[in-house]
Amino acid sequence: MKRIITFGEIMLRLNAPGVTRLFQVPSLEATFGGGEANVAVSLAQFDLPVSFVTVLPENAVGDACLRELRKFAVDVSHIRRGEGRMGIYFLETGANQRSSNVVYDRSYSALALAKPGDIDWDEVFSDASWFHITGITPAISKSAKELSLQAVKKAKEKGLTVSCDFNYRKKLWNYGEKAVDVMGALVRHVDVGIANEEDCQKSLGIEVDARVESGVLNIDTYRKLSDKVLKAFPNLQQMAITLRESVSADRNGWSACLNDGERFYHSRKYEITDIVDRVGGGDSFAAGLIYGLNTFSDRQEALDFAAAASCLKHSILGDFNQVSLEEVMKLQGGDASGRVSR
Repeated sequence: MKRIITFGEIMLRLNAPGVTRLFQVPSLEATFGGGEANVAVSLAQFDLPVSFVTVLPENAVGDACLRELRKFAVDVSHIRRGEGRMGIYFLETGANQRSSNVVYDRSYSALALAKPGDIDWDEVFSDASWFHITGITPAISKSAKELSLQAVKKAKEKGLTVSCDFNYRKKLWNYGEKAVDVMGALVRHVDVGIANEEDCQKSLGIEVDARVESGVLNIDTYRKLSDKVLKAFPNLQQMAITLRESVSADRNGWSACLNDGERFYHSRKYEITDIVDRVGGGDSFAAGLIYGLNTFSDRQEALDFAAAASCLKHSILGDFNQVSLEEVMKLQGGDASGRVSR
């Protein structure tokens, strides 16, 4: 198949060890991560040709980031180097009834300073069939918003399928424009939408009565929500919604649904206990769905693959979902025993 392109900001991730609080102990664990980069790494793990596009600073941290992406077989030939710094996020992992917490430090990053014209989209999309972006990138800065809109418009002009994870991040929308206005304009160029219930409400302004804090979800609510999104954005061919039942920071129910305007699909539900790291769970679902829609003829099978891939991510430390295609297929096939493979 032709190449898949993902575009966004990759950051330096600094997390407190284990479930300690930030600076409770005098050390932080340093890795890299970010929504669209996480998707690219997952797709590369599934042996699909994928390129990640971003702007990195011209320094040793940017060099280390490139090496990390290359390690996972992600093509970095379209990454540009520019002014600015590497964005950072600090992560404090929650436990039991204490929530995880993210602190962003990404103002004036290389991507936040990037503007239309800094990336040659004709070149990037020359051998591609699919483009993936999230709602995080246009939230970073006004110029990143303009670059994001340019990217989705060019992708559609070139005939690519465009997917977007609506990903609402309230800590980022602070440059004077509303998420509903920006994302409303961007999603009108999208074919496959991906979100959770909060993303639909905060990014698109489409309301639904979903009390996720109760730990119990009503699947019919999400059928109605996806119907509303498809009606509001008739360009969308499919709308996928992840369903997280948050009992505590360590225990979640996890499933997903997909609405293509004709049928409504619901995946198997996983009871995930003793969560290792839930950051990147939505990105691993997005990657699984992209893989599934490009590989399987049956949309139920594509959705089930995505749900299985994202379930496994909860057992992996770090942003990247370091699981193989075989491991996902095994879980999708019903083997959730976790027994030692010898």
